[in-house]
Amino acid sequence: MSTMNISLPDTLKSFVDEQVNQGCYGTSSEYVRELIRKDQDRLRLRGLLLAGAASAPATPAADPACFFVSFCR
Repeated sequence: MSTMNISLPDTLKSFVDEQVNQGCYGTSSEYVRELIRKDQDRLRLRGLLLAGAASAPATPAADPACFFVSFCR
């Protein structure tokens, strides 16, 4: 695992420390890692949504009820 040092204003450091002290995270590093993971997920989802919006429109099923009946079998 690599190490990265960051500088934070006192207000942000206090917030991170508060999250750790409340038991939300074991360390400030865990908190930052979780933020980065969430940002990665958000960007991945945004890319998928943009790709879906740019794709051709879906064609409706001949009988939408048939689609749901197949799940009940």
